[in-house]
Amino acid sequence: MDVETTTSVPAETGADTVCVGVFEGEDVARDVQGGALGALLDSGEARRAFKKLAVTHADGIRWILVGLGARGDFDAERARVAAAVAHGRAAEMGASVLCWELPQQMDAREAGGFVEGTVLASYRFDRYRQDDESSERRLERLIVSDPEDRSGAVEEAAIVAGAQNAARELQDLPANALTPSALSDRARVLAGELEGLAAEAVGRDGIEELGMGAFAAVAQGSNEEPQLITLRYEGPDADGPLLGFVGKAVTFDSGGISLKSAAKMHEMKFDMSGGAAVIEAVGAVARLGLPVRLVGVVGATENLPGGGSVKPGDIVRAADGTSIEVNNTDAEGRMVLADCLLHAVGEGAERIVDLATLTGAIVVSLGSTYAGLLGSDDAWTGQVSEAATATGELVWRLPLHPEYAEMIKGRYAEIVNATDERKAMSITAAEFLRRFAGDVPWAHLDIAGTAWGLGRPYASKGGSGFGVRLLVELARRAG
Repeated sequence: MDVETTTSVPAETGADTVCVGVFEGEDVARDVQGGALGALLDSGEARRAFKKLAVTHADGIRWILVGLGARGDFDAERARVAAAVAHGRAAEMGASVLCWELPQQMDAREAGGFVEGTVLASYRFDRYRQDDESSERRLERLIVSDPEDRSGAVEEAAIVAGAQNAARELQDLPANALTPSALSDRARVLAGELEGLAAEAVGRDGIEELGMGAFAAVAQGSNEEPQLITLRYEGPDADGPLLGFVGKAVTFDSGGISLKSAAKMHEMKFDMSGGAAVIEAVGAVARLGLPVRLVGVVGATENLPGGGSVKPGDIVRAADGTSIEVNNTDAEGRMVLADCLLHAVGEGAERIVDLATLTGAIVVSLGSTYAGLLGSDDAWTGQVSEAATATGELVWRLPLHPEYAEMIKGRYAEIVNATDERKAMSITAAEFLRRFAGDVPWAHLDIAGTAWGLGRPYASKGGSGFGVRLLVELARRAG
């Protein structure tokens, strides 16, 4: 979708559909000739309550009045939701060019929210469909109209939303198409397109040569070549700490020998969501030219049962020599991340955040509204939380404690990859990861509940691309 800005009035933009937002207690700032919009409000057909829609026609244009609710409750997330709801109505009516007339007194983040909500709502995954639904008329252009020049905020929002949609595309691909090698190919494509970005990947032999016994153990049950993907970005006039973004990318997780139940196993193609978010967020940071230094590390593999699979009871060693007793082969993500965190530290990362669909327990705890946040450093974890709040990708911090760390101590090895008791399972998984970040300030995002099926109007089904906006915002604030 092409996105552009204008200071012209909507009727002069060539749009076939115009969206106009109206707050409670307010009227439209600029009515059409004949007062059709005001009349729609006066009649009660149009309502100012949040997400309420009404349609009229005037001057050869379709007009959608969108209720924005109370102005005091409005923020960028409400802008995303309102824009997504309006997009749905416009799409039903076959809109091709949509213009949003921004309400008065919008700040840059709220203005960007209208763009993000529209672009995200326009996402469709239909490459495998041949029915009529795949050939429906789609929205081709979005025009943002405001007397104030909004080009900077709109361009940035379009880039970030585009990156989030790209992550969703990776998530929604089936595992036979989105293999670890395909994911590394995507990283290389981005590096070839964007200035200041470099990418490299090593396969099974390279992973083993680096001593990554935990990562290698997960990968040994699959014939697909695992990939350790490293992205490096050096922004113009970059200053500040070298940021490390680390993502889990298990492109299909059967559970290994500790086989999952058949119910919803097809959703385990989404177990690479953290890696997709890291790759596309780093790409967006480079496309925006943010003045930061950044290393992205993604561990990509399948986790399958087979003659070569790691077995419950096996003991393996991470790259730093830590011995790990594999109590449950379905606790594989933390083993992949252990070596990836060590790699990020080795690459010089001075602040690290990892994203992973790590535990089902976080879904039980927080559902799809919040991702779990845990961290070793209050200041850094606070920055991650602030970036989450600013972007609407909400997180809720859970505690770490020596007693939780005690729970992962092993009988036959230094640590176990899963405890025997069903207690604090998301926290003990984070305690496992914590030791591999060492003294580097580290934050962990468990996105198992938010990575797909988010349920918000702009990302209701399938992959959500959760984490892309958060990571870009974190990089922006660090730059």
